[in-house]
Amino acid sequence: MNAMKEIELGKVVLNMGIGEGGRELSKAEGVLEEIAGQQPVRTYAVQTNQTLEVREGTPLGCKVTLRDEKAENILEKLLEIKGYELEESSFDRTGNFSFGIDEHIEISGMEYDPSLGIYGMDVNVDLIRPGFRIKRRKRKPKKIAKSHRIDKEEAIDFVEEELDVEVV
Repeated sequence: MNAMKEIELGKVVLNMGIGEGGRELSKAEGVLEEIAGQQPVRTYAVQTNQTLEVREGTPLGCKVTLRDEKAENILEKLLEIKGYELEESSFDRTGNFSFGIDEHIEISGMEYDPSLGIYGMDVNVDLIRPGFRIKRRKRKPKKIAKSHRIDKEEAIDFVEEELDVEVV
């Protein structure tokens, strides 16, 4: 097989949408830091929504981006919670996939702390090929050719073969 066509794990993003700032968000950041082993970043409201009583710039959640070895280790733990089974609808047309975790205490090594509570999270996985850097580079970014993009079927094949996950 062509070495440039090999698919690999680009990054794993763990996201917690709390819906409010303050103490709840601080607790969620602590949980996310314990899971990922690195400092999370806050996410803010992009626009004001009066029906939800949210103003632009209000902190609403937190996220952490993992790459390389850390990403593989965390993804292994999170897929174990899902029973190594994902739905086909979890995959998008560009080869990325996402799934949710209902309770952070399901992750191996995590224990329930009544003072923290229980938090859920979204897990987003980005798959890449060598050469994908051209779309994100600072100088002369370009589009990735259609023949080099990852489609849904290739992503599903990669997940089934490399990660031993059953796609239903």
